[in-house]
Amino acid sequence: MLLIVGTLARATIKPLQTMMIPASVIAGALGLLLGPNGLGLLPFSDQLGTYGSLLIVIVFACLALTDDFNIFKIGRNVAGFAAYGVLMYSLQVVIGLVLVLLLLGPLLGAPDSIGLMLFAGWAGGFGSAAAIGAVFADAGQPEVQSIAFTAATVGMLVGVVGGIIQAKIGAMRGHAKEFAGMKGMPDDLRTGVLDQVKARPVIGTHTFSGGTIESLAFQAAIVAAVAAGAYGINLVLGELIPAVAFPLFSIAFIVGLALRGLMAVTRTRKYIDPDSLRSVSGAATDVLVVCGMVSIVPSIVADNWLALLILFLVGLVFCLVLGFVAAPRLMQDGWFERQLFTWGWATGAVATGIALLRIVDPRMKSRTLEDFSIAYLPVVPVEVAAITFVPLLVIGGAAWAAVGIWGAIALVAAIGGAIVIFTGRKGSRSAGSEANEAVSTF
Repeated sequence: MLLIVGTLARATIKPLQTMMIPASVIAGALGLLLGPNGLGLLPFSDQLGTYGSLLIVIVFACLALTDDFNIFKIGRNVAGFAAYGVLMYSLQVVIGLVLVLLLLGPLLGAPDSIGLMLFAGWAGGFGSAAAIGAVFADAGQPEVQSIAFTAATVGMLVGVVGGIIQAKIGAMRGHAKEFAGMKGMPDDLRTGVLDQVKARPVIGTHTFSGGTIESLAFQAAIVAAVAAGAYGINLVLGELIPAVAFPLFSIAFIVGLALRGLMAVTRTRKYIDPDSLRSVSGAATDVLVVCGMVSIVPSIVADNWLALLILFLVGLVFCLVLGFVAAPRLMQDGWFERQLFTWGWATGAVATGIALLRIVDPRMKSRTLEDFSIAYLPVVPVEVAAITFVPLLVIGGAAWAAVGIWGAIALVAAIGGAIVIFTGRKGSRSAGSEANEAVSTF
């Protein structure tokens, strides 16, 4: 019901269209207002807060079965984009933890888990917020989940509002050459409703005849099998190593990769339909966002409001500096379009980045999405490793170890980016002058 109301609201209410608020976020906000942590009008289950930890397993299982992880496809044309992505992810981990360890913890008594909220809620988005919240809940700290989903919500709003402001300023300064404004955005992106006349994209392809098995049932069964296998392995690990709680979603990711390899060897991978699995993953994410936002406990967030405010302000400054200092030098041609897309991605959602990109590059001349599809490959292991291991290190009292590891990753990305800058094409000098202009104007 909430998702239906959210979808209709996005399709008809202009301010929601201007803000590009996803239907799932609208539904989650309504659920929080009307649910047990708000007005108490909707009788949600008292287990609602645990649903996210199950749904994120589905998301990671689908990710393992559908995405291509061949990092050797990366060439120098997108190496700067890749270095930028890795730098953004790893530095959000480092900056958040260092800020809490040196300032917010000693002065405000903020727990170390607050340091993960910048990464969990902004670069990671609602999916990572659910995953990290589940890890802390298993460790006896369920309150972290409320803070993580709050961070993801704030990150999404910062991304949309900040992105629209940047798009307008960039157009005024001449950096966005194809700027079309909100009026130039396609109706399907603005309202969320696909055109009734134009051909609509399919959500999946049949791989079996109906007389054998319904194709969607087979795809869902593959995901369920991966999740069940991960659960069984987790039980065994719990018996063998009871002192360590392994994240179920990470085990599901590994099981999915193993199943994918087995199906490739046995030549049965052709029976997997990536589009269907992406639809399953997207549906799970929509429900995950609603459940996560509804389960937010406002009093927990209120207890940490000052620490979170400082963390978000520092995160905002970091994203701006990275976007207008590092992006022009690393991404050179079409740097503004790429950094605006990455801004949306860095504050919580690739979908936000795509919507912002369509404002400044409606005809996709910058080839941002094509390069992103390849440049994202080395980011995947950094992201999955951060979601998996950083919470465990923080829970185990080794937060400084996490700072050192992801600081080293950031250093490698920075060195790689420097190599790209100094060995790039001959036009790098003109790109450098444009970068200096961008820094001064912004």
